[in-house]
Amino acid sequence: MTARGDRVLGLVLLVLAVAYGWAAQQWPEPFGGAEAVGPETFPTLLAIVLALSSLYLMVKPDPDQGWPLGRTAGELVLAVVILVVYAALIEPLGFVAATTLAVGSLSWRMGAKPSTAFLSGLASAVVVFVVFNYGLSLSLPAGPLGGE
Repeated sequence: MTARGDRVLGLVLLVLAVAYGWAAQQWPEPFGGAEAVGPETFPTLLAIVLALSSLYLMVKPDPDQGWPLGRTAGELVLAVVILVVYAALIEPLGFVAATTLAVGSLSWRMGAKPSTAFLSGLASAVVVFVVFNYGLSLSLPAGPLGGE
């Protein structure tokens, strides 16, 4: 991608970040009044990170690089497929199971041993689930283990 291509991509991502951040602010106020941390907090943080990353991409584009070919391109396509499948499975399987599979698969493809990759995926999924559900009172999908 050329420096101009990086800047165009940065601009597109900046527009996406603004739209995503705006959409996150449209959540209705919860019953009982506003809280410091609500359902819009996490999407807003993601929008901020995306906006900052896109600004950096526009200000300091990478030098010209060729598009990845062969195995590298295949690994990138596989990573995108894993993320799409993760988004589709998070509701039916629940956050912990879907995140364990996604993080484990991505870590394994990045070179970790399968056992280490999936154990780290499970540990990170459980920690995030506990922090969000019990620390921040923001429920994540429990899946079939939720018993509801």
